[in-house]
Parts: sequence; C-alpha cells; structure tokens
Amino acid sequence: MTELRQRAVREPDAPPEDKESESEAKVDGETASDSESRAEAAPLSTSADDTPEVLNRALSNLSSRWKNWWVRGILTLAMIAFFFIIIYLGPMVLMIIVMCVQIKCFHEIITIGYNVYHSYDLPWFRTLSWYFLLCVNYFFYGETVTDYFFTLVQREEPLRILSKYHRFISFTLYLIGFCMFVLSLVKKHYRLQFYMFGWTHVTLLIVVTQSHLVIHNLFEGMIWFIVPISCVICNDIMAYMFGFFFGRTPLIKLSPKKTWEGFIGGFFATVVFGLLLSYVMSGYRCFVCPVEYNNDTNSFTVDCEPSDLFRLQEYSIPEVIQSVIGLTTVWMYPFQIHSIALSTFASLIGPFGGFFASGFKRAFKIKDFANTIPGHGGIMDRFDCQYLMATFVNVYIASFIRGPNPSKLIQQFLTLRPDQQLHIFNTLRSHLADKGMLTAATEDE
Repeated sequence: MTELRQRAVREPDAPPEDKESESEAKVDGETASDSESRAEAAPLSTSADDTPEVLNRALSNLSSRWKNWWVRGILTLAMIAFFFIIIYLGPMVLMIIVMCVQIKCFHEIITIGYNVYHSYDLPWFRTLSWYFLLCVNYFFYGETVTDYFFTLVQREEPLRILSKYHRFISFTLYLIGFCMFVLSLVKKHYRLQFYMFGWTHVTLLIVVTQSHLVIHNLFEGMIWFIVPISCVICNDIMAYMFGFFFGRTPLIKLSPKKTWEGFIGGFFATVVFGLLLSYVMSGYRCFVCPVEYNNDTNSFTVDCEPSDLFRLQEYSIPEVIQSVIGLTTVWMYPFQIHSIALSTFASLIGPFGGFFASGFKRAFKIKDFANTIPGHGGIMDRFDCQYLMATFVNVYIASFIRGPNPSKLIQQFLTLRPDQQLHIFNTLRSHLADKGMLTAATEDE
C-alpha cells in the first residue's frame, strides 16, 4: 500500500489501477501527511558558503565566529551605502527598488514551496504563480495611480477607461487565472496543487500587500519611509552587537542566537537613534513634504510649506526628569514624539517578524530563504521585519496623522454628474454662508 502511494506521487503519468476509485482515495488522502513527512525526512539543502573569495582570503586567520562578524559587518555597510544612494536618487527610484524587492521576496518564498512539495512538474503552476503576482500588483498599483496621478489619468483616454473599470478588469484577470488553475488540476495531485495554490495566495498577501503599503507611506513624505526602515535596520544591527558582545540569556527558542541583552540594548539604542534621525530629517522639506506628481514637468516634486508636525515647538519636561537634567523645557519637532512610537514598535514588535521567519525556516529545515547576500541570506531574510513595520506605519498614519484628502475629494467630485456637482456646490456655499465665510463675497456681488 505504501508502495502504491509513493508510486502515485512520483509517477504522475502512470496508468490507473483496476480499482480506480480505491486508488484515488489512497492518493488523495496521501498528501496531507505524507508530503509533510517527506519534507521532514528530506530537508532542503542549506546555503553553501557564498562569501566572496577576496573576503575569505582576507579573513582566513579568524575564527568562524569573528569571520562571520566581519562578513556581516562589511556587507551591512555596503547595503547602508546603497540605501543612501537610492534615497539620493529620489522617490521614483525608491518605488522601483521596492517593486524589485517585492518580486525577489516572492520568488524566494515560492521557490521554497516548489522545493518542499516537489511540485516542479505540476502543470502550469509556476506560470500561474507569477500570473497571480501580476494580477494582484495590477489591482493595488492601478488604484494608487488613479489616486496620485488623477490629472494624468484624466488627460489620456486609454488611462481614463482603465481607471474607470479598474476593479472589474482586475477581477476579470483574477478569474482567468482561477479558471486556468481549475483546468490544470491533475488526478493524483489534487491536494498538492491546492497546497501550492494556498501557498501562492498567502505569499501574495504577505509580500504584495506590504510593499503596496510601503509605497503609500512614501507618498506621505519620505520621512515616513526612511525613519521606520532605518529604525528596523538600527535595531537589527544594535541587537546583534549587544548580543554578540554581552549576550548570555537566550530570548526565544526559535532563534537561539537572540538574547535578552541584545533585545533590550537594541530597544534603547533604536529609540535614541529614532529621536536623533527625526530631528535631523524634520528640518528638510525634501523629506517632510508629501511626494506629488507635477503634470507640467512630468516629474515628482517634494516641495511644500511644512506642516506643524515639522515645526519646532517648546515642550515642558516632567518634574521628575527636570531634577536630573536641570532643564524645564525643551524644543522638539512634534514628529520626534511620533518617532518614539515608531522606534518602539521597530524594537519590541518588529523582531517578531524575524521570529516568524525563523519559525518558517525551521519548519522546512532551511538556514536562509536564499543566498543572495553573503552572510545575510536572501532578500526576504533582510525584509522579514520591514513588512510588519510597513503595515504599522500605514495604520499609524491613518489613525493619528492623516485626515481627509482634499485632492481625492475633488477627484471624486469631478467624476459626478453635473447635477450632482451643482447640488454639492450649492450645499457647500450655503454651509459657508451660514458660518459667515462668504459674507464679503456676497456683498461684492
């Protein structure tokens, strides 16, 4: 019986047995437990030593512990330098980088699914996975284009049609993929195919949704993009440093190298870093102004009059702290207070994204998601906390910062019928007249 089950999985083109219904029952009942046991019995190969040869030669006299420390440190500095370069290149390049990171993360997670469930030969499934990625991106980013580039969309007839029927087109595209999946179902692989269908959709939920929120945060101002990401990076580095030099007490079984000393040290270092970085960036319009599209120049602009959130204000210091520092008031940007919330989340809750990723890797017996970055693993290994942070920042802005969007209200107003627009205009004029705000205009008429 066990032999029959194994042959059914390994030989998809084998002819059916005489008792077809009994064979199907055995095969369909196999994959839940047997696929899992096969994944446990045959762990995925861990990444080999991908350290560049020049670093291997330079660090050959060091122990493996210190060699790993130097490799991680050098590559971290290189990634930070790259991060500064893309910030300097502006919002458009940042958006392209976010899209590239999203695609690479999707590829890494989907590849693990293929390897774990040995699903290389499933018909159309690799193609369908990327097709669903395309559909979901079209749905999310199509709405973003409509919201932020409304004038451009209304100016071009094809874009105006795509914008008007965007959700219907998105749903139609998804239905095509759904029907293709149903038509691709193969006897003896039903449950395996549904496993991979669910795997693909969960991956899309984690990767595409979060990267879309990153783009939304960027449009609120580059400071809402840079500070949260920098806080996560700072916490990751400082927790590693504190843990490396002072770590003694294990923090969580999922990550044996994580320690309480690193966790606590990373928290305090991240809060201080967030306050300092926010103070520096709040003084520059290019960081605090919302990213807007200029239809005249066909480019992004970040010029505005900074809001009160980015103006220095005087705050009273609690009496308990006054006796320690000898000051009664302090001048701060209001955004610095918000940065405390961001850095606290990055250092206390953000690491749980990393713990989740560690549990995922342990479940499938892999060391890293990939070996893209020597000493760090794959792109997903570096962004496991960033996606959780992006969701928090988006929710935080919507809950405590952003009010109704006037430009979006105007866009919706312009799409109404003329009689509806006239009704809203008369209602608004009556409302403003009752408040006495149109008295001068009425007298002039």
